[in-house]
Amino acid sequence: MNASPPFSHPLISRRTAVQAGAVGLLGLGMNHLSALRAANPAGQPVRATAKSCIYIFLSGGLAQHESFDLKPDAPDEVRGEFRPIATRTPGIQICEHLPGLAERSEHWAVVRSLTLPTNEHTLGHFLMLTGRSVASPGFRGDRKPLPSDWPSIASTVGDVVPPRTNNLPPAIVLPERLVHWSGGVIPGAYGGLMGSRRDPFFIEASPYGDPMWRGAYPEYTFANQTKKPPPSPDDRLYQAPNITLSADMSMRRLNGRTELLRELDQQRGDLERSATVQRYDSHRQSAISLLAAPSVRHAFDVTKADDKIQQRYGRNSFGWSLLMAYRLVEAGVNMVQVNLGNNETWDMHGDIFPRMKNRLLPPTDRALCALLDDLLSSGLLDSTLIVIGSEFGRTPKLSTLTDSYPAAGRDHWGAVQSVFFAGGGVRGGTIIGSSDKLGAYPASNPQKPENMAATIYHALGIPDTAAWRDETDRPHHIYHGQPIPGLT
Repeated sequence: MNASPPFSHPLISRRTAVQAGAVGLLGLGMNHLSALRAANPAGQPVRATAKSCIYIFLSGGLAQHESFDLKPDAPDEVRGEFRPIATRTPGIQICEHLPGLAERSEHWAVVRSLTLPTNEHTLGHFLMLTGRSVASPGFRGDRKPLPSDWPSIASTVGDVVPPRTNNLPPAIVLPERLVHWSGGVIPGAYGGLMGSRRDPFFIEASPYGDPMWRGAYPEYTFANQTKKPPPSPDDRLYQAPNITLSADMSMRRLNGRTELLRELDQQRGDLERSATVQRYDSHRQSAISLLAAPSVRHAFDVTKADDKIQQRYGRNSFGWSLLMAYRLVEAGVNMVQVNLGNNETWDMHGDIFPRMKNRLLPPTDRALCALLDDLLSSGLLDSTLIVIGSEFGRTPKLSTLTDSYPAAGRDHWGAVQSVFFAGGGVRGGTIIGSSDKLGAYPASNPQKPENMAATIYHALGIPDTAAWRDETDRPHHIYHGQPIPGLT
């Protein structure tokens, strides 16, 4: 791995510097500088095409050949068993097991040429969650988030984009942290150099059970290795956070500081279990809103949603998670990262065709279509950017790990993957870039994680001159690439 370049500081105009100084003289804290951090030195307004972003992360590596970039004319060992189907957009085809998305192609676009310089899970996660193509100095890949890590896309958005609602966390990750089967925590989703106080807010509704079980439980689970199945069935329960006021705590009493702090102390254990906070005091106002706002409690209470709603999304961890994401965006959260499946759920080294056909694509297609439909019917699709990515794609040629699986799969492949975009100003019915005839390398218009991140930042109205500031108040560039051309 090449050493990454040293930080370079963005150019800041005298006017912006004077404004920042004035804020300090007025005695205001750093929390009042969000607008200045995103200020355009040239003074030109930036037109945001989105107010919120839902970043859906498919940990393990989505197979491009079995989703958005099929190769029906390739040799048998490349094209696999699935066949393409036509979408409502002439000339665009996707996997036959994504029929709902095919019917909604006017609302989404796919970039078929995003490339990464790694085939390794931990580094791939780190690059796609931070929007960078090189590891930060000191990155060891040992599944331990470090203070020297690049900040995540979620942390950056949460820090820079002005919040749209009273004290709600501006960036949320759900329904669980990405924890490796060995127990290590996958880095990349945290504040890193920004400091832990700018970690996103983690909603841990999906308890981390036996890591050898994968999929959208309880309806679509499967054992990681067919020939070495876990000794017991997957018995996890999706537990939406139960954050409520105690019976004798009225809203009038909630306004009293002494009573409020006592109530928060009583709730602290539940809060830390259901929405883990690294530094409780720095998130106290968010905790107050989680306790007090009926709309937020409604957003979390997805397992008790109306039967028709649950039928549309699916009564499983994928459906409940995307329903929660929809409700959080509706409530005013700027950034929601949804991890569809525990760590490496989409890692298909074997049995790829029955697993994708029967266990992964059906709940994904159903839940994603319900999300698109609800955003569209509520008028929020135009202001909500949806992005779906993985830490890499899969190998063009099929292979079999005979010790673990009886049937073929695909291995890690960072050279090319397909990334899905919808809403938030995205031109639906659009394909950006292409892979070669084997689906192995970009054939046209290659893109990097920096371009994906820049697309998110630009859609949310962050100027390309914007900076975030570290714990010592040093400014750092937010953009490390240009938005993907032709996408909006």
